[in-house]
Amino acid sequence: MEAGPACEVASPARAPLPARVFDLGRQPYEPVWRAMQRFTDARGEDTVDELWLVEHEPVFTLGQAGKPEHVLAPGDIPVLNVDRGGQVTYHGPGQIVLYPLLDLRRFGIGVREYVCRIEQAIIDTLDEWNIGAERREGAPGVYVAGAKVAALGIRVRRGCTFHGLAFNIGMDLEPFHRINPCGYQGLQVTSLQDLGGPSGMEAVKPVLLDHVARQFGLALQPQAGLPGIGF
Repeated sequence: MEAGPACEVASPARAPLPARVFDLGRQPYEPVWRAMQRFTDARGEDTVDELWLVEHEPVFTLGQAGKPEHVLAPGDIPVLNVDRGGQVTYHGPGQIVLYPLLDLRRFGIGVREYVCRIEQAIIDTLDEWNIGAERREGAPGVYVAGAKVAALGIRVRRGCTFHGLAFNIGMDLEPFHRINPCGYQGLQVTSLQDLGGPSGMEAVKPVLLDHVARQFGLALQPQAGLPGIGF
């Protein structure tokens, strides 16, 4: 895989748009996935965008393009077929998963620029700890010295995004050896902790949220409790 070209994205030249932020804590994967679907199906033109932070129980998810042969030896970790793009990945404790539930029409951008902005937010977050990261041509996500530190898997329905990013912070990386991560045999996976950054989720969440807000021009509105739909 060759390093991808830098995405050219202009800073939003408008007033910030509101976005509610929910920290769901540690949750099993499927109920959150189903809630994202319900939120996206039910939203209208005036529905405020939301960002959901979550730490999932151990699970392998296989995207719509996923090939079962990339799941090598799941063992006791469940495998779910889901409706995002991409191949197989792992979610587990010590990994920040962020689900941006955004109406792209409000931002005047398409899917490619959306992906670029998400990747840039992660790259800028890593830069806070002086860690240089890059994109890879044809392989969405963020990499450091050839090892993947963050994966992307998205779905867009009626112009609205769900699913999102998974950023390895301070986690057990052993389950990644049970799969071909993102469909690439031998792809190395790393974490922020292994790169010399913090191991604690709470140190990283506000930094990541700040950079996502900058990329999309969002005014974040932290919320208590869980989202009102599907929980």
